[in-house]
Amino acid sequence: MTSAASPDQFPKDGLPEVAFLGRSNVGKSSLLNALVGARDLARVSSQPGRTRLVNFFRVEHALYLADLPGYGYARVARSTRESWEQLVSAYLLGREALALCVFLVDARHEPMESDEALRTFLDHHGLPYILAATKADKLGRGALKSRERSLTTGLGRRARAVIPVSATRHTGLQALWSQIRAATSPEVRHGH
Repeated sequence: MTSAASPDQFPKDGLPEVAFLGRSNVGKSSLLNALVGARDLARVSSQPGRTRLVNFFRVEHALYLADLPGYGYARVARSTRESWEQLVSAYLLGREALALCVFLVDARHEPMESDEALRTFLDHHGLPYILAATKADKLGRGALKSRERSLTTGLGRRARAVIPVSATRHTGLQALWSQIRAATSPEVRHGH
């Protein structure tokens, strides 16, 4: 629908929004594409850290998926990084339409300091989120179960759910959609 460089460019129609957040190389674009069944909705780049805007994708006439700039990528100027942080904070803290955050971490790696910082931010501001462990297909079943347990008791202990996902194998996409639909349903949003 639109790419926003500042809050005045965010959608104004009041449809519920689901924000996708995570490190620059966590597979956000691939997951967004897999979720909506489109190959090139969100541009997948071999260079992490390319998204510098908040990109809004309208799904049916029901909701927006908001792709937020990735964080934790070292090869960007500090001023660029600070402007991203301002944009992301302005979005997360100022959106009445924000129904849910999908916080992405790479299932293959331990969470990093920047992931902990985002979790602290989400918890501090009382923002609802689920933890999506991406690239789940790259781990064996035992290793994945172990990672899921450690995320559930660690980084994702206050998350509504911890869901291992794979954009290539489409693992976990139904569970992710269930969480998204539950959070954005009119009954939930209007407190019925």
